[in-house]
Amino acid sequence: MTGLVWSEALENKLEPMDATHREFVACYNAVVEAAPEQLLAAFDALIAHTEEHFALENGWMEAVDFPGCHRAEHDRVLAVMYDIRKRVAGGDTFFFKRLVEELPAWFRNHVDGMDAALAFHLQSVGFDFEAGVLPALAEGEQRGEGCACASLSAESACQPETARSPACSG
Repeated sequence: MTGLVWSEALENKLEPMDATHREFVACYNAVVEAAPEQLLAAFDALIAHTEEHFALENGWMEAVDFPGCHRAEHDRVLAVMYDIRKRVAGGDTFFFKRLVEELPAWFRNHVDGMDAALAFHLQSVGFDFEAGVLPALAEGEQRGEGCACASLSAESACQPETARSPACSG
């Protein structure tokens, strides 16, 4: 199995997002490079990172009322990881091997599609990543209309856990 290589092609030019994506690549590569006796621990670290990674992005989406199909994809990926984790613990690695083969293509597609759209939207609305909110509006100013704009408010806050998984930071 070959690992994922971080490159400019995986960047969305949004540092908080790019940082968690670099960490995903490091965690994935730790799984690929793990000795058989370390496989489950490396996979657990990838799952822990993925939970935090998706919670962070989900929090941003919640704060700006971004469409839910992106969150649903996160939920599906985690459900697959949890199921395969149980199988690996029971000694069945068939689906684990398939997951490891398929994750790079899924990740590139997700980064280029759904995450690129989210990054663009967050930048377009001026999302404040440190405060986890949209910037305050000047008196009389209104948010735009359309996708993810109708119910935005300056009070919307992103509350995800932002701690990183130390087991696979690279």
